[in-house]
Amino acid sequence: MKRILSLALLAIMTIGAQAQDAEQNTGNKPVFTTIKENPITSVKDQNRSGTCWDYSTLSFFEAEILKATGKTYDLCESFVANKTYMDRAIQVVRFHGDCQFSQGGSAEDVLATLKTWGICPEEAMPFPGSLYGDSLNNFNEFFSLLEPYVAAVAKSSAKKISPQWKVGLQGILDAYLGQCPEKFKYEGKEYTPKSFMQSLGINLDDYVSITSYTHHPFYTGFAVEVQDNWRFPLSYNLPMDEMMQVIDNAIEKGYTVAWGGDVSEDGFTRQGLAYAVDGKAAQSLRGSDMAKWLKLTTTKKRDIIDSLGVNVPELTPTQEMRQERFDNWELTDDHGMLIYGIAKDQNGKEYYMVKNSWGETGDYKGTWYMTKAFIAANTMDFLVNKNAIPKEIRKKIKLQ
Repeated sequence: MKRILSLALLAIMTIGAQAQDAEQNTGNKPVFTTIKENPITSVKDQNRSGTCWDYSTLSFFEAEILKATGKTYDLCESFVANKTYMDRAIQVVRFHGDCQFSQGGSAEDVLATLKTWGICPEEAMPFPGSLYGDSLNNFNEFFSLLEPYVAAVAKSSAKKISPQWKVGLQGILDAYLGQCPEKFKYEGKEYTPKSFMQSLGINLDDYVSITSYTHHPFYTGFAVEVQDNWRFPLSYNLPMDEMMQVIDNAIEKGYTVAWGGDVSEDGFTRQGLAYAVDGKAAQSLRGSDMAKWLKLTTTKKRDIIDSLGVNVPELTPTQEMRQERFDNWELTDDHGMLIYGIAKDQNGKEYYMVKNSWGETGDYKGTWYMTKAFIAANTMDFLVNKNAIPKEIRKKIKLQ
């Protein structure tokens, strides 16, 4: 009987502690007030494919069209992927395999496709995954065929290769992504991909890339040295503070930003939040001064971040910090998303509202709230309408 009473008491104490923790966590959970929210199209799901670059950048152009014309479009990611993977394979073969062929890409791939090939609406090609019996993209089988095919051609010992390899590769692309239409009807009118692009009401020469590093001179252009930037487009190099000014000005003026950067950091949660966590300070706040943040498991770190909520201590990003992390491989180019608004929490801290491409997941149904410190620390580069850049910065980079 005494044992039963002891167990009951323990259970009550445990429940009480859990309720107290839950109350504390609820108190720490961000409560957001929107400061500025620009119109965007619906959240999509890239599913099991490395095509965030495709989804985020087409989402950016959909928002640009919406701003310019008031019209909503669902542009076709499969069209862009089909054209991009062929272009990338051609480059790999030209380099005899001495560059990377992968699922990833950059905003420039979408822009280059729109300029060269045009675009079609989603409905003009098979729904993602439908050709191989899936409900969404699943590139596991697709790329298990595509990667060795490209490698076999690129590393061939032949003195001369036949152009037929492109025919074979196109067959694989079409089998898994669908054949890109030469003509299609949309809302009762016939288009080619190029004429459809021309009808969308935006000027593709208006878009520029921005970055911030010290290994190249500020206010000049350079190709950011990451593998998925394989087309080598130039990005305007700004000091970190001015890079952030561009984002803020864009949102204030009603524009969105096609962001590329690092979401592998501990502060990026699957619930829809992102903080530039000061690990040592976070651990200290939990009363474990002796513990070393770097030795904790990822799960333990995220538990601490979740429990601290809006009280997570953040690093203050610096230009030197960005450069050091880029040079030592800590700052990586692993995800593309769409910045479309600004909000603040109950403590007054400001966050960017960022559209993801993982479906309506997380606490905010596909939107991530990412602190300005996180974005400053983890931006690789971003695509933006040149008219969204403050005039004084445009003068510095000599952008008309």
